[in-house]
Amino acid sequence: MFQAAADGKNIHVFADETRPLLQGARLTTWELQQRGIPVTLICDNMAAQVMKEGRIQMVMTGVDRIAANRDAANKIGTYSVAVLAHYHGIPFYVAAPSRTFDLSLADGSGIPIEQRASEEVTYGFGTRTAPENTAVYNPAFDVSPAGLITAIITERGIMHSPTKRAVREHLA
Repeated sequence: MFQAAADGKNIHVFADETRPLLQGARLTTWELQQRGIPVTLICDNMAAQVMKEGRIQMVMTGVDRIAANRDAANKIGTYSVAVLAHYHGIPFYVAAPSRTFDLSLADGSGIPIEQRASEEVTYGFGTRTAPENTAVYNPAFDVSPAGLITAIITERGIMHSPTKRAVREHLA
């Protein structure tokens, strides 16, 4: 996005808030604003509506780990956005350093998913937001299947057809 803006491309970013810790609201929007890139913050559960309205031409997300078959783990909610993008015919790109690939993992089922503290959900930044003794399921990451990913972007370039062979050649 930074390079596209530097190249004079007219872009506007819709950034998900990224609950429960609000990294999109607190970090992504700030970084984009610092670079002068127009950004509109949306709640995570608004992504489908914004896509339906035709406001999104592509989705780009970071990724924390990529398995050998190109399944990609990222912050919780990324899989939902990938499914929505697929449904609406919107390209879904993941961007990450090449060191993010873990070819020792056959697929995304081998990626460990951290379970975070229940207080992140029941106490929104120190204020109780749920009744006491509420059961909480709070995975920090989810895995988007390779079939939903249009291309993988690394510092070495873009893999438009990220087959296993293309990944190995890209990383060589």
